[in-house]
Amino acid sequence: MLTSRPPQTRAAPPEARERLLDTAYELFSARGVRAVGIDEIIERAGVAKATMYRHFPAKDDLVLAFLERREERWTVEWVEAEARSRGATPEEQLLAIFDIFGEWFAREDFEGCSFINVLLELGATHPAGAASVRHLENIRGVVTTLATEAGLRDPEEFGRSWHILMKGSIVQATEGDRDAAQRAQEMARALIERHHRRQQARTRASD
Repeated sequence: MLTSRPPQTRAAPPEARERLLDTAYELFSARGVRAVGIDEIIERAGVAKATMYRHFPAKDDLVLAFLERREERWTVEWVEAEARSRGATPEEQLLAIFDIFGEWFAREDFEGCSFINVLLELGATHPAGAASVRHLENIRGVVTTLATEAGLRDPEEFGRSWHILMKGSIVQATEGDRDAAQRAQEMARALIERHHRRQQARTRASD
């Protein structure tokens, strides 16, 4: 039985803005931003069109708000929080990311990474695409912090390589490979070991 999942929607609060944002979160996460129209969001949220545009003057504004909430719920409250709770050391916490991903990939409602999806849909020059790049950088920052705490050499370089494994496993799972997280975790162990050896070699050279 799966014990965790990336949060989707929460109980809709009465405020119109929150209803709109929660509705957009559910629809954008599942189907992407281009496939979801404003009229559908308005109808599902149960608000007037004028109310929608009072809170979000354009669809892009709603997409940007969705991405911010996705970072809050997916990156901070789920991936980072779960990884830190599952591992006793920073290395274990890093590896736990792929345990979490494995559970996520096995879900019937696995929806992929919204930041990657929006970036590919709209491109890096679009405001939402540029925002997705920043949110992906923030995910990499979580990894870099854990690498620093683990005492691994070149944490920035490590973070970039680790992030490739994370993003690659998500894409692979989207293709239908539900063992993608396990495959990525095996490569991740080797990456940790390589950065350990570099640190050990650096220490010996300074002696």
